[in-house]
Amino acid sequence: MSESGVDERGSAARGIAELGISDREIAALVRPVRVRPDVEPAEVFARATWTGIAEPGDRAAGLLVTALGARRALAAVIGHWPVERIIAEVDPAARAGRAALGREMHDALARWRPRVNSAAAVRALQSAARIGCRLVVPGDDEWPGGVDDLGVHAPLALWWRGQPESMPAMGRSVALVGARAATGYGEHVAMEASAGLVDRGFAIVSGAAYGIDGMAHRAALASNGVTVAFLAGGLDRFYPSGHDALLGSIVDTGAVLSELPCGAAPTRWRFLQRNRLIATASQATVVLEAGHRSGSLNTAGHAAAAGRPLGAVPGPVTSPASAGCHRLLRDYDARCVTNAAEMAELLEPGGAATAPGLRLGGGEASPEQVRVLDALSTRSARDVNDVAVRTGMSPNAVIAVLGVLAVDGLAREDERGWLRRV
Repeated sequence: MSESGVDERGSAARGIAELGISDREIAALVRPVRVRPDVEPAEVFARATWTGIAEPGDRAAGLLVTALGARRALAAVIGHWPVERIIAEVDPAARAGRAALGREMHDALARWRPRVNSAAAVRALQSAARIGCRLVVPGDDEWPGGVDDLGVHAPLALWWRGQPESMPAMGRSVALVGARAATGYGEHVAMEASAGLVDRGFAIVSGAAYGIDGMAHRAALASNGVTVAFLAGGLDRFYPSGHDALLGSIVDTGAVLSELPCGAAPTRWRFLQRNRLIATASQATVVLEAGHRSGSLNTAGHAAAAGRPLGAVPGPVTSPASAGCHRLLRDYDARCVTNAAEMAELLEPGGAATAPGLRLGGGEASPEQVRVLDALSTRSARDVNDVAVRTGMSPNAVIAVLGVLAVDGLAREDERGWLRRV
């Protein structure tokens, strides 16, 4: 590479040109899926192509793209760079063992090169444009920043469908996961937990599977909350197909994301890798119901490895569907949680009753004030009678408490009813 970097850029351009696609064609392909106009079309195209070349979480791909950038990394694969040159680019200081890194890159190139297919990359981009799917990369407003904690195992790009305004809510989110073969008990807990967390201003993150995941999403939608789903296949064909309508509703109000391009089918490996995104994109993970070998335990493992708070809901000791939760409580550092308030405490130690915002007039909030505030939502306005039913207090008593909360800036009234201030 020359000091000016001209040779380096030229090499990258020549590498992509070997796909048989001109710069003009690349610009036309990526324009409908771009989020930030300041990102070069060739870089967007390269990242889109990488999502079809490397499997999710591929460490070697993460090393190569981090060191060279997506465009030069793609050029290295297309241009058949010698392994020795790639090693020198990835680890110029020779900090890692060159022999081990060489074997890793040699094996990776053998995996990637058969997948370099310009027609597949073009089809994925065209399919994405047809369904309103966009490609987001690190630094975009729609990028869930928590996944960057995965380091070289972080996604290279994410395919995204939904509402841009929903993504800031990921900064205050909880992942609710659990068994596909959920029991009535598990689904009831998931419904109450999701709705309660939404009322407390949290977004709900899950994987849109049958059972616990689906119930968590539905309850969040029913509570007018933000919910985000991570899938293990392309966004042109939702999986599971039985949740097509549910995922469509999530797109209308929240977001659905995947590491895989349009046309990619979900596989067991991809489901397991998808779980690491659920665990790191959210601020805490709660396992609501899980068998002894449930995939939800994989999500819990990723959350623990990333340093995220982990909660587990206990179930009947005779229920195999709760054996995984009991294992998390017994053998790991999972915290026992039984309702939305305790789940919120994973991120807000002390809970609602002792939170600093609940000091009224210089003193602690009364039990009645705590009950009324707990019954209010940050999103769905509720009238006095609704709050009275939720608290078990009389309407007159609720009105008196709401007045105090309004004076202290903890509640507000609009034309629809009362809401809690965040």
